[in-house]
Amino acid sequence: AAALSFGGRMKAKNIKPTEQLQKNFQKQPHIFLGKYQRVLAKKNKQTKAVRYYKNVGLGFKTPKEAKEGNYIDHKCPFTGNVSIRGRILRGVCVSTKMNRTIVIRRDYLHFVRKYQRFEKRHTNIPAHISPCFRAKAGDIITVGQCRPLSKTVRFNVLKVEPNTNASAQKKKQFRVF
Repeated sequence: AAALSFGGRMKAKNIKPTEQLQKNFQKQPHIFLGKYQRVLAKKNKQTKAVRYYKNVGLGFKTPKEAKEGNYIDHKCPFTGNVSIRGRILRGVCVSTKMNRTIVIRRDYLHFVRKYQRFEKRHTNIPAHISPCFRAKAGDIITVGQCRPLSKTVRFNVLKVEPNTNASAQKKKQFRVF
């Protein structure tokens, strides 16, 4: 009675309909939509919906939206097939104009030996941002290194800290973390 039907096929009772934003059918690869459910999926106690999510480790909590949301993102570190390994970096969000990708700016000091002084430098890092996060320009972003997700993207957003300081809204302001 409570079964969902997608394309004429019957699906499991507790599967929540997902965001279908592309031509092909979007589903989590770890959840079997047939009669029997797999062990990897976790069931939400209130809604009884089945969803796969994991803990990425390193002290980062899985966001509530990743546990209870209905988005499908294969490159998400919490619900997809991406593991975080290598470097953990922090920076300021500069641009959110791309689809599921943001650009963060990292400022650092480079020592020039000839003059015995430091010079200011920066680097822009494109990072994949999962739909479970809401980021805007000026927010402080924590990213973790992962396998290459595209030609330029090698990092995944793990945490977003909203910017409360009004003076830090300037994009090119030098900030060392």
